[in-house]
Amino acid sequence: MSKHIPRDLSVFHQLVSDIFKWPATPEEWQRYRLTEEQLKFFADNGYLSNVRLLEEWQVDQLNDELAELIDPEHPDNSLFHQFFSNSSTDPGSVLFHALGAWRIRPGFHDVLWNPAFAMAASQLLNDQNVRFWHDQLFCKPARHGGVVAWHQDYSYWTRTTPMQHLTCWVGLDDATTENGCMYYVPNSHRWGLLEKPNLTGDMEGLLSVLTEEQKANFHPIPIELKKGCCSFHHPLLVHGSYENRSDRPRRAFVLNVFADGTISGSDEPLMPGTPVISKGEKVGGQFFPLIIDRKLIDQ
Repeated sequence: MSKHIPRDLSVFHQLVSDIFKWPATPEEWQRYRLTEEQLKFFADNGYLSNVRLLEEWQVDQLNDELAELIDPEHPDNSLFHQFFSNSSTDPGSVLFHALGAWRIRPGFHDVLWNPAFAMAASQLLNDQNVRFWHDQLFCKPARHGGVVAWHQDYSYWTRTTPMQHLTCWVGLDDATTENGCMYYVPNSHRWGLLEKPNLTGDMEGLLSVLTEEQKANFHPIPIELKKGCCSFHHPLLVHGSYENRSDRPRRAFVLNVFADGTISGSDEPLMPGTPVISKGEKVGGQFFPLIIDRKLIDQ
């Protein structure tokens, strides 16, 4: 029997399936634009929730792909940048976490070029061109899904500068307080860069580095979402999620992006298994593709 050779979808920087349709004209893009009210809410609070990105059939397709990808014996498993069947530091909890699904399955590849995501990301990054940073799969099984500790995303990304990043969290199940939905701390994106905690360790670890004023303003709110909807948040917004106490799973994926022109701040690989982009060089290439070029759609 011949050895399986992984087909790496990261060499394709456009849609490879029919799960989405890329708009052909500026007029077709209009339906995907966020409103001025939504943009103002993001600027004021550091997040924007309840943006629909996927129809139910698209969610079903992605969940089918996810069921394949969580198998540690999946033949293309080597394409993941990171893969943890359980990344929780608590042996009694389970949190599946993996980076690189876009390289393996067509649905998770094409969500990068979902026009609803691409346009919203560009608008929230001040109408700039947008490049892909990395994806994440987060799955909390029923009854014992692990926590994601309070943190700021950019505290893990300081190897890139300047800070012009954006995160999009997308539910593949209805996300509720019972099954471990995301919590945001509104306005915490104005607190500056805090110390980096263990992402799957002590839920409250970050609180020890907050000032008294920050602690007084630490008022997390739950971000409950229907499956197929998403929330966007600023790279300094403090957020996290509690365990899954329900009888159903909480599956989700995350798309992290940055504005084109972001610079490498390291002479080490920016992602495991990718070529070095020398310190001071613009981030791009096979693993950091351009998602949306505004000059091509604003004409």
